[in-house]
Amino acid sequence: MRHLLGALGVLAAGVLLAVSAAMNWRFGYQLGKTELDGFIYGSASAAADCMKALVPFFFFAAVRNRMWSQAIASAVVGLVVTLYSLTSALGHAALNRLDTTGQRAMAAESYKDLRADLDRAKEQLSWVPQHRPEAAVTSEIANVKNQKAWGWTNGCTDVTNKQARSFCEQYNGLQAELASAQQGGVLEARIAEVEGKLGKLNGVAATAEADPQAAVLAKLAGIVMPGVDVEDVQTAMTIFIALLLEVGSSFGMYIAFSQWRLYDVAAPVAPKMATVQSQSTAAAAVAVVPAVQPAPVQIAKPRSGANDNNAVVAQPAPQRLVAPETDVERFYRENVETQDGSSLTATALYEEYCAWCEQQSKEPLALPTFGREFGDLGVQKAKVAGRVRYIGIALKAGLGSEEDKKLPALRSEAA
Repeated sequence: MRHLLGALGVLAAGVLLAVSAAMNWRFGYQLGKTELDGFIYGSASAAADCMKALVPFFFFAAVRNRMWSQAIASAVVGLVVTLYSLTSALGHAALNRLDTTGQRAMAAESYKDLRADLDRAKEQLSWVPQHRPEAAVTSEIANVKNQKAWGWTNGCTDVTNKQARSFCEQYNGLQAELASAQQGGVLEARIAEVEGKLGKLNGVAATAEADPQAAVLAKLAGIVMPGVDVEDVQTAMTIFIALLLEVGSSFGMYIAFSQWRLYDVAAPVAPKMATVQSQSTAAAAVAVVPAVQPAPVQIAKPRSGANDNNAVVAQPAPQRLVAPETDVERFYRENVETQDGSSLTATALYEEYCAWCEQQSKEPLALPTFGREFGDLGVQKAKVAGRVRYIGIALKAGLGSEEDKKLPALRSEAA
């Protein structure tokens, strides 16, 4: 389960780091005047973002090893690359959010204009008189022109009698109906065109706010803090997105790799040692492992004589190997002694252990690991006055303080 969580954490942190590095690349690429300059700046920006993810490992390792100059250098580098990456993330997030909201605002305006144009065209179409289709009216006009009265009236320009007036009234009515049909056709074509454009737009998104998320958050924030507008929320969201990327890409890898305890040093299990109370009655048993049994030695038998007695030849005892001594055991042997009525705090003991490791040029164990291995040596541990203490031991050669040597006369709780 621990390995699964670590793998998922590394995957999530890797995605955040890749996104942040891509944003830094684009930010740095835009700084170059030429394509080569843009490539140089972009590569430097992406490398700085990757360094940002490695800085926590370097910083905490230096602090743990008390290498303060390296810790300060790591902190300075981390601060610089984080600020640089933060500016690129802010710029990228702000630009994308403004582009998105601008496009939505333009879509909303275009949608409103098209809706107004559609309403006008429909209103104008309602004003057009009833008419037949244009083709039918045109065909009837052609039939009228083929009549003899068309020639008598000289194309309805010479109306002299009642029959001619009746004929020309019919012709003029057909011409008015043809004009209505043509106007209606134009308006219907305009309506169809506008409806087609509206169909390409998302009516729901176009008629909503340009930034729906910021609008909703602004309304919610206005309940608690009146006066908050959409622009304030947009600025806050831009900063939040940038911080999400920067914090996630900076510490994501460090947190994910903590599942595997990178700084813990594996050491052989220490042999059990007697507690302070039992030292007067029994000695500690040292764990041993049997060695490979040597081949039996063949001893040539002497020639038998009359006075020879049968003697039993003793076989050599099998050899045994003792488990190697760990750093914690060696520290205990060289720096700690048993002393009745004395005690040491866990913090003071660990600090002395770290100082001893520095003298021996060794890598100290983490405090939890050291406490676990030191506890395996059999030293009694108790919680006195809210502090963990090891009972019955003291540092050799006056290395400990008087406070650690004297056991407080307070009620102790078993750790």
